[in-house]
This record gives sequence, C-alpha cells and structure tokens, in this order.
Amino acid sequence: MKLSDFDYNLPKELIAQSPAKPRTHSRLMVLHYDKIEHKKFYELLDYFKAGDVLVMNETKVLKIKLSGKKETGGKIELMLEGLNGEAIVKGKLKIGNKIIFDKNIFGIVKEKSENKIKLEFNLPIKEVIEKIGKLPIPPYIKKELNSDSEYQTVFAKKEGSIACPTSGLHFDDKLLKKLENKGVKFAKVCLHVSFDTFLPVEVEEVKKHKMHGEYCEINEKNAKIINSAKRLFVLGTTALRTLESLSKPDKKVYAGSKITEIFIYPGYKFNLKYAGLITNFHLPKSTLLMMISAFYGKEKIFEAYKIAVKEKYRFFSLGDAMFLLN
Repeated sequence: MKLSDFDYNLPKELIAQSPAKPRTHSRLMVLHYDKIEHKKFYELLDYFKAGDVLVMNETKVLKIKLSGKKETGGKIELMLEGLNGEAIVKGKLKIGNKIIFDKNIFGIVKEKSENKIKLEFNLPIKEVIEKIGKLPIPPYIKKELNSDSEYQTVFAKKEGSIACPTSGLHFDDKLLKKLENKGVKFAKVCLHVSFDTFLPVEVEEVKKHKMHGEYCEINEKNAKIINSAKRLFVLGTTALRTLESLSKPDKKVYAGSKITEIFIYPGYKFNLKYAGLITNFHLPKSTLLMMISAFYGKEKIFEAYKIAVKEKYRFFSLGDAMFLLN
C-alpha cells in the first residue's frame, strides 16, 4: 500500500479557520454501509440508545507555544516538548543567546541541535507556561481563536497533549447530559498526543512508516464500563488508538498504561467490536486517514470525502464531523 493512495484534492477554502457556533451545530456526515445522511452534530443523539458506551479521550492540551524576541529584536517562536526546557524553534539561535518574553521572563540557550534547543528560564517552567504559554494551534489555522476553550474539549482533564482530540470539540455539556439521560454511559481514557503527530509520513511504502510513541492509559473503572457495553462507540482516533493498544483479540480491554507505537492502516485486525466511530475529516496522506480507512474501508471513506468536498463540508481540526456506523 502506497502513501499516494491516501492523497486527495482539497480546496484550501474548505479548511476550517474557526469552530461552529454553537459547537454542537457543526455538520455531521453519517455513514451507513448502504447510504449517507447529512445531519447536524446534535442529531447524533438519535443514533444512541440505553446501554451504549461512548469512549472519549480526556487529555488536555498544554500551553507549550512561546513567542519571544532575541536581544537584537528578531522574533523567535518556540514549541516546548515537555517540562525540561527542550523546544523546537523557528528562527536562528546560538548557544548563549538570550530570548526575552513578556512579563519579565527570559531564557538562555544552553544546548542546540538542528531545529531543537534547550533553554534555561529565569522562572520554573510550569510558571512560564502558566504566565505566557499559548495553545499550539495547528499551522493550517491562520486565524486567532477567540478563547482557549475553542481548542479544548469540555471533558478535558489530564494535561499532557500538544494537540486536541478534535472530534470532541463538537460536544457541549448539554449534549452530553442528553446522552446520559438516554442511558448512554461514558468511559474516559487518556492518550497524550505527542509533537510527532504533526510530522508527515515520508516513506512511500506505508508499512515502513514508524509511528511516534504516545502515552496512553485506561483505569480499572473505565475498563469495566467498556467491557460491559451493549454497543461500543468511540469518540475520535486517539480514543480508538488507546483501546486497540490496551486490548487483546479476546474482545476485552485491560486496565493499564503504556507508550503505544501502534500503527493502524488497512489490513489491520481490530481487537474489539465497535458499533461506530465519531471523527473529523483528516489531512491527506495522514496516519489518521489511514486509521479510519482501516476501520471502515478505504473505498467507502474516499467516496465520502469526495462527497464532503462537493457538499463543502469544513475540514480538519475545527471542521465538521463524520459518524462511521458499523
């Protein structure tokens, strides 16, 4: 299977630059094996019934984007990779350079290699993030967000991601409550999206691609909820990746945590039986597009994407959603 098999033509104007308002009013393409329906996201409610379980990723995005200046005035943009001062940098720097930030914060470059540096700040790094950090919005979003909440799910709880599990952005508390009142149970898992998720696949032979490692976990309570499901639904590719990383072919998920490097592409045999997957429209040639092609069939996914382009659905992180029903 070739990387070029997962390419498609997308007009730039269909890349969403702001979320739907209210967030539950984005469009929803519902895929059945024999038909496609065009709905609003809040109509998702109609497809659930008592005893269903919806699995969601409760990771929270860290404010790891920092903007500063060199002493000479040149602009510098950093993406912290963690809490040890390591960062990916835009702009030319040397060891010993001082980067000046707002609120009397500065950092000194202590190490450098290619586009990465290690900084020593004049304040503890958690305090730096709290005071001047911004959410790392994907580079294809050119507009400033109105608030940080536009790039966090309403159920985000555990800090650690550098990107939002964006299919969850379509939910608000009212819609979750309506699902709960219908008898739907929620299971929370956690997968912290790593910086490598933004890196493109660079090998033409798909199976030769090495996935980035990402921390994921499921606790005992949520594993029991998942295993008790009459029908199992998944919110987003990160939750799906977590379930497949912590389950076995015996159709059960097991409590635990790990760094997962699982790569799901067409031909992959899923451990669990799923009733459906809620997901956004993904980038061409991305591992996420490969994952949903494995989940639902590449031909059906690409047929749906052609229709989505024709019907002017909004694509990527802040765009519309698909509901893939088995």
